[in-house]
Amino acid sequence: MKATIERAVLLKSLGHVQSVVERRNTIPILSNVLIEADGTGQLKLMATDLDLQVVETIAAKVETPGTTTVSAHTLFEIARKLPEGAEVSLAAAEGKMQVKAGRSNFNLPTLPRDDFPVIAEGDLPTNFELPVAELVQIIDKTRFAISTEETRYYLNGIFFHVAEDATGPVLKAAATDGHRLARYTVTRPDGAAGMPDVIVPRKCVGEIRKLLDEAEGNVEISLSASKIRFQLGNAVLTSKLIDGTFPDYSRVIPTANDKLLKVDPKSLFQGVDRVSTIASEKTRAVKVGLDKDRITLSVTSPENGTAAEELAAGYDSDAMEIGFNARYLSDILGQVDGDSVELHLADANAPTLIRESEKSPALYVLMPMRV
Repeated sequence: MKATIERAVLLKSLGHVQSVVERRNTIPILSNVLIEADGTGQLKLMATDLDLQVVETIAAKVETPGTTTVSAHTLFEIARKLPEGAEVSLAAAEGKMQVKAGRSNFNLPTLPRDDFPVIAEGDLPTNFELPVAELVQIIDKTRFAISTEETRYYLNGIFFHVAEDATGPVLKAAATDGHRLARYTVTRPDGAAGMPDVIVPRKCVGEIRKLLDEAEGNVEISLSASKIRFQLGNAVLTSKLIDGTFPDYSRVIPTANDKLLKVDPKSLFQGVDRVSTIASEKTRAVKVGLDKDRITLSVTSPENGTAAEELAAGYDSDAMEIGFNARYLSDILGQVDGDSVELHLADANAPTLIRESEKSPALYVLMPMRV
């Protein structure tokens, strides 16, 4: 195999594929990127961790078609450190790959292409498209609530399912860790009817989100009950789905919370951030006291003392106090784009519903804490 490619093009593409590769691998071939040069002037780069696979196709001057695999992180670091505007020559033969650019010359060990595992997609019967901007919103508004508890593996991703709403057919994305819930709703795309309920793993969500930063137009999504494929620009990302049942989260969304608090999300975010400076690392608890048209935020810490801050807000119900985990509350407030947020409360022990407005596609539920 022999090909020449611009450093910037190679670096960008390697950046996309090498982040899938785990730093520590018991199987050596999984540390490598598969490089395939074909006769049409294209270079295909591919990386996998056996659950997730990224393939990207880029233009190159191909002198000799061929295929090899080489350390993904090493090649990425070499490309990163080469001077801007350099032309990089890749030549593979007899278990070695020569990387040349200007006066730099590297010889890297390779592993045979036949050992490289490929995820078999099988049949992907559901196919639809989502605008890049819409998929970005879906991911950003929900992924912070994905659970990191490995024992509850069915919560380690975003749950996608289709449903009927008052507005008509919709696609919903939800994530929860048992302490908070995030849900985002969009109109059901053409082709998504009859789609199976799927849980997209956290790592896949993170990798697709990186690719979306440089994409435009639409993302083609194809899926079955066990695999999902995202196609955007020159990149194709295929992932296994989480094999488990996501809980019926609609049961925790409160419908009868009658106390309404309206407040500027930025002021509340900053207030919570300030008073939680002294909160103990373990609990991160902040007490929210509600009175007519004002909120009092307070934190008491045996080690660090006390803090309190008052904020103006719209509130016209009975006075009450409720405790929240400061980080969880801040995570939700950080996702609110508008200049007003609604908190629907019942009492100090009941979950709180948080949203921008009734028409907002994003909805959050936060469990209270004892403080």
